[in-house]
Amino acid sequence: MSELILSCRHVWKLFGADPERLLAQHGGHPSSEAISASDHIAAVRDANLEVTRGEILVIMGLSGSGKSTLVRCLSRLVEPTSGEIYFQGQNLLAAKPAEMIEIRRHKMGMVFQHFALFPHRTVLQNVAFPLEVQGVERTQREMKAMEIIELVGLNGRERYYPRELSGGQQQRVGIARSLAVDPDVWFLDEPFSALDPLIRREMQNEFLRLQNMLHKTIVFITHDFDEAIRLADRIVIMYEGAIDQIGTAEELLTNPATDYVREFTKDIAREKLLTVSSIMVRGRIAEANNGLTVRHDEKLANVAGRIIRHGGQVPVTDDQGAPVGVISVDHILDALYGAEG
Repeated sequence: MSELILSCRHVWKLFGADPERLLAQHGGHPSSEAISASDHIAAVRDANLEVTRGEILVIMGLSGSGKSTLVRCLSRLVEPTSGEIYFQGQNLLAAKPAEMIEIRRHKMGMVFQHFALFPHRTVLQNVAFPLEVQGVERTQREMKAMEIIELVGLNGRERYYPRELSGGQQQRVGIARSLAVDPDVWFLDEPFSALDPLIRREMQNEFLRLQNMLHKTIVFITHDFDEAIRLADRIVIMYEGAIDQIGTAEELLTNPATDYVREFTKDIAREKLLTVSSIMVRGRIAEANNGLTVRHDEKLANVAGRIIRHGGQVPVTDDQGAPVGVISVDHILDALYGAEG
């Protein structure tokens, strides 16, 4: 079982004159009508989620859905109105302010949409800054910073100032700075949204490369479903402050929990996301049609043409090549077009 690193239970964040009183009056679960009638705003409503070690959890939603506020509650940059937040088994809401500062300095890395680099400091000085705050001696912190600069592909630019870098390079500096303290959990709030599409794709590739090397526990915010599909192990969909559904991209697409999730995912290219295992008939065994078999984890986009050309039922195999089910042209057509009527 995967190790639980970060979790929250029944977290609310209300803005208004007396949010604690409002919650108390309604047993901790005020309705939308009660919130509006009392001139409060619910930025986060009764949020529950868990993040396991090494997982990339992507939080999605339109502007105003509460995704950034929730992440700031998880790190206590914003104080929740009520609920529980646990980090490595510790109740963060019971931690004193000075203790929270130390936790953020030593165990949490943060990257935001706006790079917030110090313009008067070089790349090396920007990356080393968190270690400077920790009181690490200059030679040691610059040595560590150089290791991270090389890791993110900025070797040779350590003496540059931010104004001398491209947008993608500046974001690499922001990523490097957040990694300097070797955080146990890494928060990224739409870090690539201000970048041009080609640079954004490059940074996504870089992010995945780093994750393959570092195996960090990551909470990543985006409003781009394509980006979420590329990066996420699981996706959280938020709507008006509430979590509508948590699951893999494939689960959200094949089994949406709400109309909003269904609407949110309707324009996704299903053939590029769905795997054979999500639509095959399990347990049924068929003879290979002209020797054709497909693996359970292949994307429909990669196998649909072969299956359609051959027709009939095609055996599906597991990682060891053993038969686990069948798939047919009808299954593919139902998966790709049946939902539309």
